[in-house]
Amino acid sequence: MHRYFDHNATTPVAPEVVEAMVPYLGTEYGNASSIHRFGQRAKAAVERGRAELAALIHCEPAELVLTSGGTEADNMAVLGAVGAARASGRGNLHVITTTIEHPAILRTCQAIEKEGVAVTYLPVDAAGLLDPGDVRRALRPETILITVMHANNEIGTVEPIPEIAAIAREAGVLFHTDAVQTTGKIPVDCKRMGVDLLSLSAHKFYGPKGVGALSIRKGVSLRPIMFGGHDDRDPRPGTTNVAGVVGIGAAAQLAAERLASEAKRLEALRDRLEHEVLARIEDAGVNGPRAGIKNGRYVRVPNTTNLYFDYIEAESLVIALDLDGLACSTGAACAAGAIEPSHVLTAIGVPAERARASIRLSLGRTNTDADIDALVAGLEKAVGRLRALSPRTPGKTVVS
Repeated sequence: MHRYFDHNATTPVAPEVVEAMVPYLGTEYGNASSIHRFGQRAKAAVERGRAELAALIHCEPAELVLTSGGTEADNMAVLGAVGAARASGRGNLHVITTTIEHPAILRTCQAIEKEGVAVTYLPVDAAGLLDPGDVRRALRPETILITVMHANNEIGTVEPIPEIAAIAREAGVLFHTDAVQTTGKIPVDCKRMGVDLLSLSAHKFYGPKGVGALSIRKGVSLRPIMFGGHDDRDPRPGTTNVAGVVGIGAAAQLAAERLASEAKRLEALRDRLEHEVLARIEDAGVNGPRAGIKNGRYVRVPNTTNLYFDYIEAESLVIALDLDGLACSTGAACAAGAIEPSHVLTAIGVPAERARASIRLSLGRTNTDADIDALVAGLEKAVGRLRALSPRTPGKTVVS
């Protein structure tokens, strides 16, 4: 039996979502831009999906630009903001972000630096938390965008987005948040958070891969990063992925119905997992925050923990667990195979050797108490076996 603990990388598509999508992969094949009845049925399905997604994140349907996923949405936000500022005649440009962003943001920021845009990468504390005061102090007259993720994909830290958004609004600076790891897991409310731009991706909340969205607050203008045919409501060119949009809408509707109960259930499973691991395995610990909710606000997403097991290599542990039917990861799926330690763990002050001994466990709807029992037992067995083979384990005699 295989058990899955890598929901931050991707989630299984919910059966209800598959059922909703199936007609648009077969008999309902119209192009949503066509004016005949086939096209109009497709367009109606797209608008339903758009409205269902808008209801989940509390924005207007017309504010949603449908994309191929979170990476495109992040690129559209950063490159679109920079392009719009340049088109308006702004000279020197400055962007503020953090050291723990997803590569979709970090690499885009590195790309605009090569084009002459100044970028400030703000540090975080040992829990991965950004100090809003640091954002205020980093502002310059030429700052045109602040982009800070809602929650980190590796350690789960939830950032103080409303406070940062208020600082940006006071300064007249656009604010973007990457909410890929929070949408469908905890409440995401564009209006209450005060964001101008918000990215999300369907496959993180039981929808299909290859579809996401960027919420663009009414009145915000971005320069397009792609060109081609499109309708008046959607500045992104290309033929609409009708089945994908139907899928993201169905996934959003399911998420809204189960949000509170599922968050509570996953938090209990995650906390029990951490307690059992720390009680049964020596020289192990949690990277990042330990609290779940503080002062009525999420400190980290309910499903995520990042654990270290000293004296072993995380890649070896992931392989050993997989052979035992337990799927997890060392961190972001897009960084799999990287030689360098996680940039997130490095940013929160985790030593390189410990960062290389750390794994991410992210729970989801399919996980049960029995899964947690199996995972703890599997970790105990695999860590013990790997430490017995490791020359770094204290007291181990190394034969040359």
